[in-house]
Amino acid sequence: MYIGLWSRLEGFEREALTRALSRKSVIQATLMRATIHLVSRRDYWPVQTAIQDGLREWWARVNRVDPTRVRENAERARAILADGPRGWKELEELLGGRAEAAGIGMWLPLVRVPPSGTWERRRADLVAASEDWIGGEEVDLDEARTLIVGRYLAGFGPARKRDIADWASLNVRAVTAALERLQLRHFRDEEGKELVDLRRAPLPDPDTPAPPRFLPVWDANLLVHARRTQVLPEQYRPRIFGTKTPHSFNTFLIDGQVAGTWRFEDGRIAITPFHRLDKRSSRELDDEAERLAAFHED
Repeated sequence: MYIGLWSRLEGFEREALTRALSRKSVIQATLMRATIHLVSRRDYWPVQTAIQDGLREWWARVNRVDPTRVRENAERARAILADGPRGWKELEELLGGRAEAAGIGMWLPLVRVPPSGTWERRRADLVAASEDWIGGEEVDLDEARTLIVGRYLAGFGPARKRDIADWASLNVRAVTAALERLQLRHFRDEEGKELVDLRRAPLPDPDTPAPPRFLPVWDANLLVHARRTQVLPEQYRPRIFGTKTPHSFNTFLIDGQVAGTWRFEDGRIAITPFHRLDKRSSRELDDEAERLAAFHED
């Protein structure tokens, strides 16, 4: 998440995020698509409320289990966490093993508690009940779904309804209802499919250059639900994701598309391009790599 924000925000500082996590103004939790995300404290409960029913249905269907036992284990975990945050392994042991802990986060909202999940301690394995960490909050479901759809469009619009649904762990019907409560612009893509966007969202000129960017492992822009963006060319997908590397690799973008991988070693960024880079792209990438190396060393 540190590299992801560094690539997206001008002037981003590592310590700023660590402080925000410690002060609880930013929350790290398993949210959309049952993967770890960062959200503001203000957005946490609306996002959680918007997606929880869909995630529970998905989890029960995929794992082919009766959710009754999972709910019971979630209640047991809630009692355990009332005494404070616990390491995930410890929580598993207290519940009776990995199988008993599986899926409890679908029925008991959990947050990842610093210092775990920070730059200094990467493994996000210390958890707390969300209500204990930031307090509970009642949120209207329709308002929550409207917020999460608006957040998606602010970051990734214009988009198809299905794109929004896949990203947000919602069904298309819920997305359609949320869109009716927003002020929108409407477009057509190259296939004639409808695209929607927020009315006043910026829309760069098609000829706007896309500068080189470095992305971390498991960046959402590379996942299967984002295939239509063409950020990850299909011929390179097997080199990024595989059964031995489900977490993916660090990647870099040239002209908005994955063009290779990178790693930090011996104080520098080592680059492995997938194809020959032109001189200008190489020069700009080297400049960005120096900035990233400095970010690692700060």
